[in-house]
Order: sequence, then structure tokens, then C-alpha cells
Amino acid sequence: MLNHRSVILFWQLAILVLLLLVWQWGFEWSKALLPKAYVPKILDPYFVAKPSLIWQSFLRLGCLNDPGEFLTCVQSTDNNLWTATLVTLKNTWWGFLFGSTTGVIVGLVLGRSDFLSGVFGPYIIAFNSIPRIALVPLVILIFGLGDWSKVATAWLVVFFVVFFNTFEGARAVDRDQIAAARLMGAKEFTILRTVVIPSALAWVFASLLPAVSFALIGVIVGEFIGAERGLGKLIIEAEGRANASEMMVAIFIMMFVGILLALVVRSLQSYLLRWQPQFERSE
Repeated sequence: MLNHRSVILFWQLAILVLLLLVWQWGFEWSKALLPKAYVPKILDPYFVAKPSLIWQSFLRLGCLNDPGEFLTCVQSTDNNLWTATLVTLKNTWWGFLFGSTTGVIVGLVLGRSDFLSGVFGPYIIAFNSIPRIALVPLVILIFGLGDWSKVATAWLVVFFVVFFNTFEGARAVDRDQIAAARLMGAKEFTILRTVVIPSALAWVFASLLPAVSFALIGVIVGEFIGAERGLGKLIIEAEGRANASEMMVAIFIMMFVGILLALVVRSLQSYLLRWQPQFERSE
């Protein structure tokens, strides 16, 4: 008998195959079976390129049409698919790392101090109320069109997501555990390291998975507005040529980048929270 995972994998692959079939031939089927007024525009290859056209664009953008000319093609194109992917991946990772690190540190400090949270709380709320996209032009003006502006944009998006979760996690630590640690002579730093941080880790990781996606969104938005390289610039250039297949290539690559970073965070979560029952079962 098939086990549970095999059944899930079967249905996942079946849904994927069905989606690809409808995507590839759905427009022709719709025109043949339905009146023109009822044909869904989302199936029109002009707006959403067919998988076969996307694959051809992937081979062309990735310099894979002629494997013997791969290095020459890559070196002659400043923003080829692989360079753009590496640039976006690098900026997303650094923006996520800086944003999550500072968010955790500030969240723990303010979460453990009523005085500091009272002083800085209104300012953090005020800055958080500003739409991040409104700050992107200012960030590019300050840091230029290079990679640092994309990292800074990702940091702006990630910091507040991680900060608020960490802050609430630090405030939600069981006071009896803190009192017991103090009764045993533990200093404040020891309490933070042995009681507060382990208790707040679940709150922190609850914010890290969405923070990965937010970091990627921040980088792509920055590349849309102004960039020298990156997947966002590929999309803007493809839009200027009304080339849907190239846009879809970049979108799929972004999806794989997001999945890769999410798997890294998930693996780290499983390791650091291995004492929790749900992660003990997954090992």
C-alpha cells in the first residue's frame, strides 16, 4: 500500500501536469469550445506565455541554446539570467540576514526593558506605518543603483516583521521561569540566554519564513525602480519589449530563489527547535 507521502507526491505531480496542460493548450481549447467573448484572457499567450515558449526563453536567457558557446554568451551579456539570479539571491540573503539579526536584537532589548520600549515604541510604530515602497526611491538616492540600495530596501522590509514578533515573544516569556532563574542566582544576561531567547525562538522563526519572501520582494521592487543588474531589471526590460515569456522566466527563477531561502530557514528552525515535539517527529 502506498504510504501517505507517496499519495501526496502523486497528487502534487498530477496537479502540476494538469496545470501545464491547461496552460499550454487551454487557450486553443477555449476558442474551439466557447464563444470568443467567454474565452479567459488569462490563457492568452500574449499575456501569459505558453510553457514551451517560456522554456525557449529560459534556454536563450541562460545561454543554453548552444552549450559550446555558454561561457562566451555569459561573458558578453552583463545581466544574463545566471548573473541576475546570483545578484538577486545575494542581495536578498544579505538583506534578510541584516534585517532579521537587527530585528531580533532590538526586539529582545526592548522586549526586556519597559523603559526602552516606552521611549522608542512610538518612533518604531511611526516608522512602521510608512509604506516601504515609498522609501525605495529615497534609499536608491542615498545608496545609488548598486547592490547596497537593494540590501537596504530588503532590510527595511524584514526588520519590522522580525522585530514585532521577537518583541512579543520576549514579553510572553513565563514570569515564573524568570523568577526561578533569579532565585537560583542567575544574572540578567544568563536569564536572557537560557530562558528568554529559547522561549522566544518559536516567535522569531514564525516571522522568518515570511521575512524571506518580504526580503525578496524588497530587492525586486528596488530593481524595478533602478538597478544595474538583477531579476527585477530582467522583468522591466522584458516588459519594455512586451515579451511575456522572458518575464515568466524571471518570475519562475524568483520562485525557486524564495523556495531555496525558505528551505535554509526551515532547516535552521528544525535544528534550533529540535526539542519541540513537531520537529522531533520530523527527524
